[in-house]
Amino acid sequence: MDWLSFPLAHTAHLWLFFLLVFGIIALPGLDMAFVLGSSLVDGLKGGLAALTGVVAGGVVHTAMASLGVGLALQALPQLFNAMLIAGALYLAWIGWQLVRGAAALGEVSAQASRPLAATFRRGLLTCLLNPKAYLFMVAVFPQFVHPAYGPLAVQAVALGAIIAATQIGVYGAVALGGVRVKAWLRGSGRAQVLAGQSLGWLLVVGGVWTLWQGWQTAGV
Repeated sequence: MDWLSFPLAHTAHLWLFFLLVFGIIALPGLDMAFVLGSSLVDGLKGGLAALTGVVAGGVVHTAMASLGVGLALQALPQLFNAMLIAGALYLAWIGWQLVRGAAALGEVSAQASRPLAATFRRGLLTCLLNPKAYLFMVAVFPQFVHPAYGPLAVQAVALGAIIAATQIGVYGAVALGGVRVKAWLRGSGRAQVLAGQSLGWLLVVGGVWTLWQGWQTAGV
């Protein structure tokens, strides 16, 4: 099959993949919460830096899935559980950082923004340790990669582009929404603190719940 004809020959196949990816990315989770939290704390630049890091993490996940890492995790449940627990701990840690950051925001009126490079790195790590991403690698991605569809590299690029574009669209809207909320709450320092802390505690609870699920699955 001519590799240039791949996107046209499998339009329905790619649309189905997009719908699944959109449904997964649009569900509230660690990546979305981090982008929103970065926008609330550091404004649009912080939100975009977080978004860029998350997209970079998505590219790494795509490469890992293409190389069969997802299947390896499926074959080695202990390794998968270890990644799940690591992601849960990081989720809770990010939530606690948001709680602390929101409190500091209420105490300091002219707080300096975090370096964008640091926000990017956190976004990258957030995506790499996101349990939802590993579930996607195991359950969804392999179903859309097949030798009959063309060269593996072309399939990986096509599917990875869909993932990245969907992340940009969904999380970009979240970042803009966070900036609007930040502007709306600007007149009330207490409201900003409550919004940031609520988001942070939500992540902490989500991390604890994910940790419990991983613990139970591991049979500890």
